[in-house]
Amino acid sequence: MLHDRARIEVRAGAGGDGSHSFRREAHVPRGGPDGGDGGRGGDVVIECDDQLRDLQSFRRKTHYRAGRGGHGGGALRHGADGETLIVKVPPGTQVEAAEGDLIGRRWDLLAPGQRAVVARGASGGRGNKRFATPTRQAPRFAERGLPGEEGWLELRLKLLADVGLVGLPNAGKSAMLARLTRATPKVASYPFTTLSPVLGVLEGEERQLVIADIPGLIEGASAGAGLGHDFLAHVERTRLLVHVLDLAPELSQDEEADPLVNYATIERELAAHDERLARLPRVLALSKADLVPPGRAQEAVREWSQRLGPQMAVIATSSATGAGIDELAGELLRRVPALTREPQDGLAAAEAPQADLELAEHMVFRPAAPSGFVVERAGDRSFKVTGKGVERLIARYDIDNEDAMAYLETRLRKIGVIRALEAEGFQAGDEIEIAGVAFELEPEAPSW
Repeated sequence: MLHDRARIEVRAGAGGDGSHSFRREAHVPRGGPDGGDGGRGGDVVIECDDQLRDLQSFRRKTHYRAGRGGHGGGALRHGADGETLIVKVPPGTQVEAAEGDLIGRRWDLLAPGQRAVVARGASGGRGNKRFATPTRQAPRFAERGLPGEEGWLELRLKLLADVGLVGLPNAGKSAMLARLTRATPKVASYPFTTLSPVLGVLEGEERQLVIADIPGLIEGASAGAGLGHDFLAHVERTRLLVHVLDLAPELSQDEEADPLVNYATIERELAAHDERLARLPRVLALSKADLVPPGRAQEAVREWSQRLGPQMAVIATSSATGAGIDELAGELLRRVPALTREPQDGLAAAEAPQADLELAEHMVFRPAAPSGFVVERAGDRSFKVTGKGVERLIARYDIDNEDAMAYLETRLRKIGVIRALEAEGFQAGDEIEIAGVAFELEPEAPSW
């Protein structure tokens, strides 16, 4: 069974704490600060691996953790960086953040070697040596390491196939795939529908084509009827569609007896799901030609060719006898253009139309760093400041350490937080709350 959905939790590594240390050596006067920095936490990276075919491995493991950074030490010993965690997914995987720090981000991984940094490791804290200046020669504080990004990711696999076989249930798609390729989908003489897509490879003289048997669609699939959304998602990245139409629907259960109605039903659902699908090139394969009287198949080919025009090839096929299969294979090899492998300037893989997609050999997607803050009055003499950047700044320092708080006030002034508070009516002695931490500032900024 193809597993095309998964939900995982990822957590990047936390940064190591900086060291608060002073050099103490026998017979060495004036030992100064020598605290080393903490190491950076490891990233969580999603990598596209063409050796994988589905998301089955994520059913056994749900939580993924990158390594945390090591703590700094005395004698300027810096902590080691945390180990990066690489999570491998098959080509065609769409990764979307569902909740947590990563919310709102999405990545499409299409080509082998593509990477996406889905959760960034946090930077380590600086040791007290970093804060030594001519006027602050013995800093008695160091920074803490920050926690890494974390959150839940939704993984959806949309098959990367050159050709997609679409049609109503029992139209003969699985039998056709078995004839065209070496795939072995379930085929039987009784009516049933495939429950998951099946891939096969069509071998040409100079190239190969990946063909996907998309499970049978029903009326209302684009609105979610049956498993419509799950099935239609796999059609989105194909470059050519083979509409498989049963020439003898009256012999199959659960289908309309009119091929015209069946054809219109599938085309309507494809266009309703994604307008791009309506513009994809088509081949109409009239299946089960062996079940109609001699000459009826060729008559149907002429009728459909007149109705659809010269832009769409119409071929009568029989998976039971093999009639028309070679002709269909040749038509697919002729109509599907070869993909170029040169990177596109200014066009991300997630934005490129699949019919003209040019894939980069190696791409790394990095989310932008958070910035900005908001100041609001929380009471008569209390204010609240929110914002990712300022909240992470507060988390770095020990509010019970006077030296650390004096340095923190200087940082808040430099980035404009104090100025924004004063614009809201802040006065010395008023309470400030940031990230759940409440404190007061001195009337004057420290001289250092």
